[in-house]
Amino acid sequence: MPPAARGHQTLSTYISARFEEFSRSQKDVAQYVVDHLDEVAFHTAEELARRANTSSSTVVRFSQALGFEGFPELQEAARDEYRHHHRTTTTPEPSAPLFSLDQSPFEQAIAADHVNVEDTARRVSRSEVDGAIEAIASAEKILIAGTDQMAFFASYLRHLLMLLDVRAEIAASPSQEALSRLGRIDEHTLVIGLSAGRPHPLVLRAMKIARHRRAGTLAIVDATLSDVAKLSERTLYYSSNSPAFVRSHTGLLSILQGLAYGLYSRDSAQYDDRIRAFRLK
Repeated sequence: MPPAARGHQTLSTYISARFEEFSRSQKDVAQYVVDHLDEVAFHTAEELARRANTSSSTVVRFSQALGFEGFPELQEAARDEYRHHHRTTTTPEPSAPLFSLDQSPFEQAIAADHVNVEDTARRVSRSEVDGAIEAIASAEKILIAGTDQMAFFASYLRHLLMLLDVRAEIAASPSQEALSRLGRIDEHTLVIGLSAGRPHPLVLRAMKIARHRRAGTLAIVDATLSDVAKLSERTLYYSSNSPAFVRSHTGLLSILQGLAYGLYSRDSAQYDDRIRAFRLK
């Protein structure tokens, strides 16, 4: 169905509905378009390809798969939807901008992080957060799967949980030790998968094993159409838009700290002595 015949469907809804029809590389573009419509509306095909970890020719083919002649027509549709969204969305009185219009690269990165935290807060579901905290609190075993840049955040989440005397293991690389940890997943395990962009095969493997063995699963991802999210019982989404050459992780960090604080708040008296002792070290 060509874009002109989409009726009242938004571009994002149309792409989501056809997601399984796309090739693997086109799915990367589709995920990015759905979650970062504002960037698609104003970036070049080359820049979009870089941010979606693919090629500009894939961006063009994706546009044509949707029924557009090329990327400029897709971009125009994205701009129309972006304008419509901002016309129909009521917003509070604007506050003073963080920086002047002629932002330096440093200021652009910080301004993007500020927006990401707000977008993450708006899009995360309270019921999903409450469910995630309950799952962490009640799990007998926890395995956090996150590779490459996500390995740091997997380690940090384990550190936060350790402060609350919640034991967790990490699968951060396809090493023999990490694979043996995947082999110990059972119905008493909660598997937490961290993903940015295209998920690493190790993270997908962990989620598939967890699903097969009826373990609990929680996905923390920056793409609503992520394969990790599809394999998980619960999903927490964070925004990662950035003008820099790497994704912004401010939203992800906020989610991890928010989960830890939510767990602490369930029984703060129980944890206070432990936290106080840690601070004195």
